[in-house]
Amino acid sequence: MVMVETSLKEAMNARIIGSGSETMVLAHGFGGDQSVWDKILTYLTHHYQVVVFDWTFSGAVKDTNLFDPLKYSSYDAFANDLIALMDELDLKSSVFVGHSMSGMIGCIASIKRPELFNRLILVAASPRYINIDDYEGGFEAAAIDNILSNIESDYENWASSFAALVVDNKDPLSVEKLAKCLKKMKHEFAVPLAKTVFRCDERNILEKVTTPCTIVQPSNDIVVPNSVAYYMQKKIKGKSTVEIVETDGHFPQLTAHLEFLDVLGGVLGFEI
Repeated sequence: MVMVETSLKEAMNARIIGSGSETMVLAHGFGGDQSVWDKILTYLTHHYQVVVFDWTFSGAVKDTNLFDPLKYSSYDAFANDLIALMDELDLKSSVFVGHSMSGMIGCIASIKRPELFNRLILVAASPRYINIDDYEGGFEAAAIDNILSNIESDYENWASSFAALVVDNKDPLSVEKLAKCLKKMKHEFAVPLAKTVFRCDERNILEKVTTPCTIVQPSNDIVVPNSVAYYMQKKIKGKSTVEIVETDGHFPQLTAHLEFLDVLGGVLGFEI
């Protein structure tokens, strides 16, 4: 019997759109899929070849055997997938835009293979969500335990509540969009993935990141306090800046997409 190995591009629904001379890779976060970039994609494709894809945990990925909770119990395996996908697409010196958990994944990938990246855009990213000593992650350990317990016991309800909490409720269509994405993700993936994300501690990798970074922080993010953005800026070894987008919630690409594009344009040198 001949085994046909599916390409990562196909498995992760990767698409390359646009005609720019440079490449930009957009990576979504927990429970999302590539559709979270829809509002900004058309603008970006005027300036870049844009790569969008779905992580293997996403409900948009057809082959549910691709996500192994044990393999993906740290961000390292995701970083390896990102590198392998970029190699398969023959990408070099790309702009990487990583939302939430993907910010840290991009950092890890850039340490392993710095030549793949010329800039990291870290959107609402955090190296650690749990407060410890003088570090403010945004949550006490008990609050994270409570989140994990709710995901385990009633994922559907939690997904609706979480979407309403982390997306500005002045934009009900975006709240609904995220809730649908979350509910498409399998419950048996959501629990271990949430543990990987919410209990992560990647603070020690920041001093190894030499790729220039732009940290894009929503002004009122219930998931990531503003102090985290400045902590990351201080710790990252490469040149890094913090850009604040005036919006409530964790998803500036959904709820403040024009302001978000303005920030990207200012940093990368294009106009929308």
